[in-house]
Amino acid sequence: MIKINRHIENRNDKRFIKQSMDRGSIEFKTRIPRQESEVLKIAGKNVVTIPSSITIIGAAKTMTRYGYRRLPVADPGSKKLEGILTSMDIVRLLGGGDSFKLIKKGHYGNFLKAINENVSQIMEKNVVFIPSDASLKEAISVMVSNKAGGIPIVDKEKKVVGIITERDILAHISELISSQVVKDVMTTEVTTISTSKSIDELTQMMVNKGFRRVPVVENGVLVGIVTATDVLRYLGGGKAFEKVVTGDIKEVIDVPVSEIMTSEVWSIGSKSKISDAAGKMDSKDIGCLPVIDNETLEGVITEHDVVSQLLEVSK
Repeated sequence: MIKINRHIENRNDKRFIKQSMDRGSIEFKTRIPRQESEVLKIAGKNVVTIPSSITIIGAAKTMTRYGYRRLPVADPGSKKLEGILTSMDIVRLLGGGDSFKLIKKGHYGNFLKAINENVSQIMEKNVVFIPSDASLKEAISVMVSNKAGGIPIVDKEKKVVGIITERDILAHISELISSQVVKDVMTTEVTTISTSKSIDELTQMMVNKGFRRVPVVENGVLVGIVTATDVLRYLGGGKAFEKVVTGDIKEVIDVPVSEIMTSEVWSIGSKSKISDAAGKMDSKDIGCLPVIDNETLEGVITEHDVVSQLLEVSK
């Protein structure tokens, strides 16, 4: 049984067109754009893009500076979409996936040389996107089916004109699922990590299990949460460089999770409405809430869980 730390807040208060999709009407009741082109009204239109020639560390710094978890990669001249870089790509680079080979084999473990490679080495090139005239239902369907937290929006010439994220959707239509409660959609089999585990072990866990967020537990007590964004900030914010002496990657990833985790954790009860969970994630700018009942961790609910449920209620 995992208890909640009393110091932790506990209030119950890539290409879209992989195949054609139905553009029929959606039965969402309120706040949903009736004109399909109005999906851009929900999406972020002042989108920041990066060229594929930017260095990995340069991209990580840009993402950290703007507070973004993903950046479309576009040709600097034509603005045509070429790929996308996400915080999970940084996780894979630092030990959890195929991108780690760039460090281990491409540069024989030299961290500094690897992060000065072009971002094209680790970005997702087969990027999922939606056209600017897509309906919101299509956007949600693409995000859910591809397990994507955000997708670029392009015009007819494949130029990037916006990006829509799970957070954008939650901010506009969370009231549509007000009749359902958190326990209906939360994940109950929660994988956790301890504060003493290394960043190396964390990144491997995230990639192998497909997690972007992992609760941190010590002696049965929930003491924090660590996310792919925390890993991104570790690199983009410069803290990783404080560990470098010889330049070997082990100096960067053999560091305890406690050094990058977030200790302030917002939570919610299992009997709370899903709309309340969505509202809290939106207002606190977080993507996940541990579900706490009687000071015990019962599960987690994420932005993806809520957005997936929106698709279910529209059927």
